[in-house]
Amino acid sequence: MTDLQRQRSIEQAVAEGHDADIPSAIGYVLDEAGQEIRRKSIAEQRRLALAKKSSHHSHTSARASRDIEKGADGGLGDTTSESKEEGGTTSDDEANVVWWDGDNDPANPYNWPTWQKVLNCVFVSMLTLITPLGSSIFAPAVPQLMREFRSDNLELAAFVVSVYVLGFAFGPLVIAPLSEIYGRLIVYHVCNILFIAFLVGCALAPSLNALIVFRFFSGAFGSCPLTNGGGTIADMIVQEKRAGAMAAFSIGPLFGPIIGPIAGGFLAEAEGWRWVFWLLVILSGTLSIAMIFFARETYAPILLQRKVERLRKETGNELLRSKLDAGLTPKEYFRRGIIRPLKMLIFSPYCIIFAIYISILYGYLYLMFTSITDVFMRGYGFSTATVGLVFLGLGIGSLLGLFYFAGTSDREMKRVKAAGEEMKPEQRLKLLPLSAILLPGGFFIYGWTAQNHVHWIVPILSHVPIGISMVITFMALNMALVDTFTLYAASALAANTVVRSIFGAVLPLCGLRMYRVLGLGWGNSLLAFVCLPLIPVAFLVLKYGETIRTKYPIKNL
Repeated sequence: MTDLQRQRSIEQAVAEGHDADIPSAIGYVLDEAGQEIRRKSIAEQRRLALAKKSSHHSHTSARASRDIEKGADGGLGDTTSESKEEGGTTSDDEANVVWWDGDNDPANPYNWPTWQKVLNCVFVSMLTLITPLGSSIFAPAVPQLMREFRSDNLELAAFVVSVYVLGFAFGPLVIAPLSEIYGRLIVYHVCNILFIAFLVGCALAPSLNALIVFRFFSGAFGSCPLTNGGGTIADMIVQEKRAGAMAAFSIGPLFGPIIGPIAGGFLAEAEGWRWVFWLLVILSGTLSIAMIFFARETYAPILLQRKVERLRKETGNELLRSKLDAGLTPKEYFRRGIIRPLKMLIFSPYCIIFAIYISILYGYLYLMFTSITDVFMRGYGFSTATVGLVFLGLGIGSLLGLFYFAGTSDREMKRVKAAGEEMKPEQRLKLLPLSAILLPGGFFIYGWTAQNHVHWIVPILSHVPIGISMVITFMALNMALVDTFTLYAASALAANTVVRSIFGAVLPLCGLRMYRVLGLGWGNSLLAFVCLPLIPVAFLVLKYGETIRTKYPIKNL
């Protein structure tokens, strides 16, 4: 039944001209232009292979050349053969296509043992914990930082935190296509090294401007697991079992920024703000070394290409090629890959709606990161160390939302599979209306309790529904994107990351000023009022999401 459902999904995707629901281990759906490029590439490969082979038979080549000069039949025969090669119609073409060795091929990431999948997922999940940790870990130390650099500029105080997220907006545009050219693993390794290098720069920054620049680049390279993580999971795990892995993957972007200020507050007060960055260097360095020795490549096109190269050496057959070889040069891959996320944002209403929806929440999240320290230190007298504990409200809410979504989502997908129904991305969105209702309620309570100096536990508890809402929204929308654009999951998440990161970087710049002008009550009420339209949007997406997805597919990716 599963194979039949998958085949139906593939046939539908082919008919619609996109790659929805096609795992990277199954293959590409190319448009007409892509097929033409592939045919020409195959013909060129055949010509090069034959030329290489003929170089070992110089006597035969010389005689063939003399025959051509005389206009012999041999020359005509060669031309006909070449014509067949360009058309891709030679009878031995299929014999030269390299594919998996059956449905149970252990080289196929879908058939890896569970421990191997878990290990790769753990590495990705740990990366997505450490890199977002860097976004807010020194937020409690910002007053200390500003005193050292003799600045009282509120916008700079917020920007030194949020500029890291601005790096998240630009990194994915390059990282996503690179992962589709060279594979996931090498991109992880390179980005890990550069991420650590710029963290060292942050720890040694001689000025506020230098710190902002280093923070931006550390954010750009730290965006790698956020961009590639969903693709790595889609490479290994089938759709009906994906929610649990995505839950672990989502822990980092959600809990990293929340855990960060708790640890950063105590560390900054004890050792100074620079040691916050040295801690990140130690954590990311340890994980990077472990990944070099134990992580494995998951991207099927790269794995098959390695198999092709091995078989070419073993057999001497230079005509062998991967079934997933689209015939594109690295330059063409990169050009398509860097444009693909932007095309998704322009031509796919599905991506546009999801990007705007999650961007509002992401902007609110980082606005809270930059403002909570100021609110609770000024209004409630918290110290640099203890103010980090305020983020526990968001942490508890996020944990509750995480467990609730992971349990209900996978249970729903298993029910659908058992009933023989088609598994659709929209089935991930059933909790979206609940999260849309919780969010404005949390901000109303937070704003007015903090405004009236109600006991500090009440505004902290108001962060719980906000955390629940943000986690459910983040996971539901990301899961739907991964299920929709499985082969191009990295690009789909990159498109989403670009927009939400810009919101996350820019919105906090006006947060502290807004609270100073409007007060905490009306400032947070304004945020809640902006959230209210998300409630009908959530119900509409749940009802009409499938129609939008199928009516406006993205073609020619």
